[in-house]
Amino acid sequence: MPEIPDKLYFRIGEVARLAGVKPYVLRYWETEFSVIEPKKSGSNHRLYRRKDVEMILEIKRLLYDRRFTIEGARKALGHTKGRAEPSRTIRTPVKAAQVTLFGSPEEALKGIRKELQEILKVLK
Repeated sequence: MPEIPDKLYFRIGEVARLAGVKPYVLRYWETEFSVIEPKKSGSNHRLYRRKDVEMILEIKRLLYDRRFTIEGARKALGHTKGRAEPSRTIRTPVKAAQVTLFGSPEEALKGIRKELQEILKVLK
């Protein structure tokens, strides 16, 4: 992964160079992945934050290196097309990897609840 400069905002050209894709690809990904939310400057230029750049690099890895489809990448990141469900929003690649390794938070909570109920039975 390329080194991301320590800046607050990045223009679309900078992000395109960092990710190794054309700017029109980034604009398309914005329509497909609701987690990419660049701000607009007064002159209507896109300004990406570091979290946007990190997510773009993760999306590129899923699409180009792991050969996921757009839909598959969306599922891997825990998003649906359009607006993501707030409880399932995964904001960083680290959290996406955690879900891949450990399952969804809902599944984990069900397992914890089951174990606690078994402990209560033993204690009674």
